[in-house]
Amino acid sequence: MVGLKPTDIPPTATVKFLGAGTAACIADLCTFPLDTAKVRLQIQGESKPTKSVKTIHYKGVFGTITTMVKTEGPKSLYNGLVAGLQRQMSFASIRIGLYDSVKQFYTSTGSENAGVLTRLLAGCTTGAMAVTCAQPTDVVKVRFQAHVRLTEGTKKYNGTVDAYKTIAKEEGVRGLWKGTLPNITRNAIVNCGEMVTYDLLKETLLKYHLMTDTFPCHFVAAFGAGFCATVVASPVDVVKTRYMNSTPGQYRNALNCMLTMVILEGPTAFYKGFMPSFLRLGSWNVVMFVTYEQLKRAMMLATEAWASPS
Repeated sequence: MVGLKPTDIPPTATVKFLGAGTAACIADLCTFPLDTAKVRLQIQGESKPTKSVKTIHYKGVFGTITTMVKTEGPKSLYNGLVAGLQRQMSFASIRIGLYDSVKQFYTSTGSENAGVLTRLLAGCTTGAMAVTCAQPTDVVKVRFQAHVRLTEGTKKYNGTVDAYKTIAKEEGVRGLWKGTLPNITRNAIVNCGEMVTYDLLKETLLKYHLMTDTFPCHFVAAFGAGFCATVVASPVDVVKTRYMNSTPGQYRNALNCMLTMVILEGPTAFYKGFMPSFLRLGSWNVVMFVTYEQLKRAMMLATEAWASPS
């Protein structure tokens, strides 16, 4: 079977922490264009067109990607990648890498398996913790992805570091934490959708001997986790993206952003960019979880080899 076999010794919290961040970065490298397309579709229609972008209209996932390549060049698909990788190393390491540890903390003494409520509580906790630490990286990533730069246009920021400095200078330090509340809500939901669904699916597949603890099992569980997370998180994800990308004073707060969307565009606006969201989250989850499982095993094998006498 493809992949490494489970090790006799379960992975440590440190291995999970480092493995989750690394696996998330690999997943981001593979799926970033889909994430950028999702952002462009989510913000479409939120503001009046200007002379420089009035002819730009995005339709569908691959139509958005094609349009971006034609009007802004292939590099535009990876706008904000540096901030995205910074985000994953600080964000995924916490929300994914610490999930099992937090789940054990909430599990009653003597209980063999954690219940669904315990798993949901663990997912909400690590998701909120991760946002608290990584919010500035998410704001900068979204700003880069949302910025439309035509051939004759100018750059909004001269690099990632300049983006942090510019936002802090123009909007204050609070600008780097813009949209924290909707992002906490979004990522608590996403983390529950991903981690709890993956956890339960994998456990069920193994318990009833439908699959063994190998690549196919990880693939199926990850795909299901991606779909579940997209369905429950899409509305708050759209609000988060709109609010993070908004100009100062455009919305009073995240709730005002949500109400404005409903009034001007209707409830369907909450599912703008659903297909790229699913393609991105589904593929991201598959790459991340499969890589994560293999990295944990590889790191534990390396640790065992290093610890064993020659």
